[in-house]
Amino acid sequence: MRVFTTGASGWIGSHTVDELLAHGHRVLGLARSDDSAAALAAKGAEVLRGDLDDLDALRRGAESTDGTVHLANKHDFAHPEVSNAAERAAVQTIGEVLAGSDRPLLIASGVAGFGVRRPVVETDVNPAVGPVSVRGGSERLALDFAERGVRALAARFAPTVHGTGDHGFVAALVAAARARGASGHVGDGGHRWAAVHVTDAARAVRLAVEGAPAGSVLHVAAEEGVPTRDIATAVGRGLGLPVDAVDPARAVEELGWIGSFFGLDLSATSERTRALLDWRPSGPTLAADLAGGSYFG
Repeated sequence: MRVFTTGASGWIGSHTVDELLAHGHRVLGLARSDDSAAALAAKGAEVLRGDLDDLDALRRGAESTDGTVHLANKHDFAHPEVSNAAERAAVQTIGEVLAGSDRPLLIASGVAGFGVRRPVVETDVNPAVGPVSVRGGSERLALDFAERGVRALAARFAPTVHGTGDHGFVAALVAAARARGASGHVGDGGHRWAAVHVTDAARAVRLAVEGAPAGSVLHVAAEEGVPTRDIATAVGRGLGLPVDAVDPARAVEELGWIGSFFGLDLSATSERTRALLDWRPSGPTLAADLAGGSYFG
């Protein structure tokens, strides 16, 4: 397959490009900078210059390939309405291009906001609907295209997609600990976060694009839930800092934007996904990655 990939030079996207190329697929990667374009070309991927706001580029990429993996997101946590609007416009644009083609469209989603007091499962319906909702309601929007002849797939990634080079949530926790001189967990730290190594995540994406049926909801989570207290303790150990409890009312003030997430239970199961894709996560655990020291260089 020739796969159009947004976010191709990002954390999950760059590993997904490697995974696709390693298994004989061709990749057309969206690149918004010269550095990103050069990195993709060096891997042997084709390059399409543009970004999430360039809807014409998104149309060209989707039209000219056998399927689309949409992993890009602005991640503007200070102005979520900007990220939500861009995400919805991108999914709408790509979906319209692919309508009636039976080509795959895999979009990135998450496990936050379900409001259940248990691990989220693949059959839980995402409550985010409409342009002003989380991610612009892109998961539900994408899955609607399954009824319009698109092999639409929603990949709900664990909040911690970890590994060497990670600059996501765990890296933000490390930065917050350095800044305040202590590694904090919110409240008693009993909240749990699902986790997956980035190479396992990339493999799940590739397997889904190759064969998951239209309308599939996939949970890209190898560990169902790691207590946030354990994550904070590992960060403190790695930095040689004390570990303390942060008042939930002061989580954002103390930890920055990551505080609004670290007090949430973001656990998720992936049994259905493993069975559907024959996906067998084998990468290091979050604890192993933290113990390995790559986050503390």
